[in-house]
Amino acid sequence: MLDTRRRKVVAAAGCSLTTLLPAALWAQQPGRAYRLGWVGTTSPRGEVYNVAFVTRLEELGFVQGRNLKFVIPESQVRPDAIDAVAKELANGRCDLIFAAGNETNLRAAERAMAVAPIVIVSNDYDPVGTGHVNSMARPGGRITGVSQLQGELPAKRLEVLREMLPGVHRVAVLGDVATRGQLQVTRDAAVKLGMQLVTHEFDKPPYDVAAAFALFARAKAEALVPLASGYFVSARKVIIELARQYRLPAIYNNVVWVELGGLLSYGPNFSASYRRAAEQVAKILNGADPAEMPIEQPNSVEMALNLKTVRALGLNPPRSIVLRADRVIE
Repeated sequence: MLDTRRRKVVAAAGCSLTTLLPAALWAQQPGRAYRLGWVGTTSPRGEVYNVAFVTRLEELGFVQGRNLKFVIPESQVRPDAIDAVAKELANGRCDLIFAAGNETNLRAAERAMAVAPIVIVSNDYDPVGTGHVNSMARPGGRITGVSQLQGELPAKRLEVLREMLPGVHRVAVLGDVATRGQLQVTRDAAVKLGMQLVTHEFDKPPYDVAAAFALFARAKAEALVPLASGYFVSARKVIIELARQYRLPAIYNNVVWVELGGLLSYGPNFSASYRRAAEQVAKILNGADPAEMPIEQPNSVEMALNLKTVRALGLNPPRSIVLRADRVIE
């Protein structure tokens, strides 16, 4: 059974920016095929939210193989592959670059071309906190897109975890080079909540997830918070299974984890955010100036709860959590 409800939390910002190039330079021209650089750790068909992005582009008249071509670097985007990815994008002569996920992806896009517009979905970082833009309302450059609220949601997830498990005090936190900003937000929240964190940060892929869980077990962690990282996507099923094996109740950053068996999630609807990013891409290709487009924020977040995992872990969630859940998955 799937029960869906929503709560509004943030309104999208709106203001004008300083233009970099005339909008006509990238305005849609009849019969022209546009080249869209794709910078990410998963392919356009690799995740449900990527599919949502491609589908929305098609709905707006930009169809791969007809008037749109994806330029997808063969190099995997990771911290030590930025230059290679940037070179492949530059050779692809992109009209626009879509950089979703890690900050690493955005940095590769910035290095690739000096003037091409960039549309982001910042799943793992705060674009203002990392200095890529001046503000959400006035980014001040060629970057626009959607921010997934990682400057504040890590703290909210810890609060939800405390509500779910009032007696938990020692929490394991799984992070990497892409989540350092989130980790600081989580640490600050832990101090306010009187919780102790046991952290493990991976330096570079591939990640030895099993070793991290063994460390958490030795430290007698009582619950788990994997921070939002695109590098965790390939290890998602392993992380969920190890959390179950070690009996660590966990809260994740989006509902996909809960659909795969994770306990609890709190965050934006990724598919909705990616569809909104596709609309921004279409506007730019239709002649809109990215310098006049603020970085948007989700107008809702959702909580999801997997009751099968609740039972497997022998938990008795407070009624408040069950009632607040936008999606309750059996």
